[in-house]
Amino acid sequence: MRRLFWVAVGAAAGVYAVRKVQKTLHAYSPGGLAERATGVGASWQAFTDEVRRNAAEREAQLREALGMEPADPAAPLSPAEAADLTEHPASSAARPRTTRSRST
Repeated sequence: MRRLFWVAVGAAAGVYAVRKVQKTLHAYSPGGLAERATGVGASWQAFTDEVRRNAAEREAQLREALGMEPADPAAPLSPAEAADLTEHPASSAARPRTTRSRST
């Protein structure tokens, strides 16, 4: 009975060791490295998408708090407006399309 127990323990340890070695070999094979690189790329893409979404959400909150109209990507600034905004960022004339009168 004791010998049978130790044979079973040895067989289980051998199977575990073989599976562990096979898994490690696969992880460092070209296919395994490609799978890991794909996973990292997908994780990075998800991270950047979340950062962009949160940045846009925060920008909308700040524009609302400052009483500005939402940015309209369909109507970009003209080169003259962009130059004036770059030279005088705090002037009210540099932001004619982004401010609105608040009735509060």
